[in-house]
This record gives sequence, structure tokens and C-alpha cells, in this order.
Amino acid sequence: MAQTFLKTMFGPRSRALQEIDGSRASYARMEAHAGEMDALTNRELDFIAARDSFYLASVSEDGWPYVQHRGGPAGFLRQISGNCIGFADYRGNRQYLSTANLAADDRVCLFLMDYPARRRLKMIGHAYTTDDPEKVAALMVPGYDAEGERAFVIDIVGFDWNCHQHITPRFTDAQIAEATRPLLDELDLLRARVAELEQQHHD
Repeated sequence: MAQTFLKTMFGPRSRALQEIDGSRASYARMEAHAGEMDALTNRELDFIAARDSFYLASVSEDGWPYVQHRGGPAGFLRQISGNCIGFADYRGNRQYLSTANLAADDRVCLFLMDYPARRRLKMIGHAYTTDDPEKVAALMVPGYDAEGERAFVIDIVGFDWNCHQHITPRFTDAQIAEATRPLLDELDLLRARVAELEQQHHD
């Protein structure tokens, strides 16, 4: 539950700043319980399976940070086994930035957002890509119109849930349609009733 994430991400300078700010003791207690990894639970796996997009950060061969948006049908990012998750890489602009970055440094960070519920999950891990047709096919979402070029496989080392502060709720077209459907149905009934009354008046 974030202990390994924090122990991995905190460096000497961040720990020194925590000491100045008075938060170091609390974080030190959390780090003391860190193991080899933060084991994914059903809470994280359910959250991952419900996402239709996320952000993937890697480091370029020259040391530059790089963040890429990944999207697809809900569930395109999924558990393979244990702390191992993955997704099919769809054919796109053929820049191959993330793919090349992983060949030089396999460390990645994933940022997953649920804007309507104002929740966010950060995960760090080691990743690699493969063009093995079986592995790519296993991660493709049936019926989705995309060409899978390769598979990204990520062994999660740690994760951290962030607080909801400063997250502005945002909704997809499908979510808005679902929320407004009862109102639109009622409006249709009212219009039908008005039309019926007008017809009766004319008769």
C-alpha cells in the first residue's frame, strides 16, 4: 500500500525537505514497512480494468522525460498475472518513442485518472515490449478496430493513490448520455402528452 512506491521515489533531497516541513517522521514509518513491491489488490485491479486511457512516462536515451497518452476501450490495460499488467500497442504515427526509451531504460510511471470520481492512481514499474503475435493477440480487445503492433508488459513495483484535491470532474459523452437519459425520457413523455392534448383540442 504505497510503502515501496514511496521508498523508491523519495530521494535524499525530498527526504531533507520533508524533514524541514515536519512530514519526514510519518513517511519514514511508511517506508519502514516497504517490501520488494506493493502488491496489487482488487481495488487497484478493478480501477485499472475500468480505465479507457492513461499516461505512460518513460525516459529518452538522452535522459529527457517523456509522457505519452494511451487510450482504448475500457479494460485495454489489464492484469496478466500477479503484479504484471500489459496492453496492446496499436499502430499509430510510427515514432516509436516509448518503445525506444524502454530499450535504454525499462523504468516507467503510469498515471491513471478517474475524473468523474476524482480519483487517481500512480504506478511505477519495469516494462518491456514484445512483438510476439500470441502475446499481442492476448492483449487485444475483441471487436476493437485497431491493429496491434506489439505488447507492452509492465511489472509493477509500487503504486500510490492520491487525494482528490484539485481534480476537476470531467465526463465523457457516454457518461453524460447515461446521466441525462432519465431526463430525456421524461421530456419525450411530456412532449407526447402535449401532442395528445393538442390533438384532443383540435378534435
